[in-house]
Amino acid sequence: MPSTSSQESTMAQESPKNSAAEIPVTSNGEVDDSHEHGFNRDLKCSLPAGLGLSETQITSHGFDSTKEGVIEAGAFQGSPAPPLPSVMSPSRVAASRLAQQGSDLIVPAGGQRTQTKSGPVILADETKNPAMEKLELVRKWSLNTYKCTRQIISEKLGRGSRTVDLELEAQIDILRDNKKKYENILKLAQTLSTQLFQMVHTQRQLGDAFADLSLKSLELHEEFGYNADTQKLLAKNGETLLGAINFFIASVNTLVNKTIEDTLMTVKQYESARIEYDAYRTDLEELNLGPRDANTLPKIEQSQHLFQAHKEKYDKMRNDVSVKLKFLEENKVKVLHNQLVLFHNAIAAYFAGNQKQLEQTLKQFHIKLKTPGVDAPSWLEEQ
Repeated sequence: MPSTSSQESTMAQESPKNSAAEIPVTSNGEVDDSHEHGFNRDLKCSLPAGLGLSETQITSHGFDSTKEGVIEAGAFQGSPAPPLPSVMSPSRVAASRLAQQGSDLIVPAGGQRTQTKSGPVILADETKNPAMEKLELVRKWSLNTYKCTRQIISEKLGRGSRTVDLELEAQIDILRDNKKKYENILKLAQTLSTQLFQMVHTQRQLGDAFADLSLKSLELHEEFGYNADTQKLLAKNGETLLGAINFFIASVNTLVNKTIEDTLMTVKQYESARIEYDAYRTDLEELNLGPRDANTLPKIEQSQHLFQAHKEKYDKMRNDVSVKLKFLEENKVKVLHNQLVLFHNAIAAYFAGNQKQLEQTLKQFHIKLKTPGVDAPSWLEEQ
């Protein structure tokens, strides 16, 4: 049958071309036989029934194989079917597919290929993102500021309720009032110290002038000498009194601007905690008055948690303020008692002219004056 042999030779010539048209590669770098079997099945169906071929099988090899395509004939079974085109995809399509699959292959140093799974890579978030942390802090601060501002405005307008500790609030008001009075005493004592310093300086200059005239006026030598000694003694006692007043000022200044101010800073923190506590308490009360469903229950639980945390903070700050007020009162009484005794004894001894009593008062309170020799120049030296 010449027609049958001519068709077989034609298919044998076209077989190598078709087998090299597209070579599927599996994930392990091996030739995929499933595509070969599919191609053979299509080829069987494409052959007409009148050819009388018992079976057709096509075996394809790799690019490096020197063998041509082989067609084996055997018994053919099956119903006739319309011919299907046996033209495969162009070789550039196979090359592009191989290139895509080759991108997933990693060749290690030993030459063995291993396939890596493609897709998104998920990295473990071991360290938190600083930007996200800052953003979360800003969000919490903004929410807390909004709640506290709303609470303050509602209190000023008389619409909101506030938590009041009557005993503690009374002690805080007394402390603030006493601070203002102590600041006034401190200001007046500083004014007295400045004026006394100017008077002592003037007395020292006047004593130097009298001493100079006692040397130049023989007829008034004794009179000028007495006045010079008196002014110098007054200047010396004034310096002693000035040392006592400055010590009094330093002690009261420490009490007012450090000890009391530190307590008032704690009071401010307590008031801020009280505002936060009332703000979250009001928020929780509003949520409890509303409906309870699947959407509001998580909000109520979160609000309850925040309210409890701010309540603990408020209780802690209230206890801290109570303790500090107690210790401040004890320290204030002790400090002011000693300073008031010093101020009284020094002033009384100075105006009584009791130099020994004045010096004894300074020794009693361990007050050391500046060493002599650093006084201002005399009137004659300035000339």
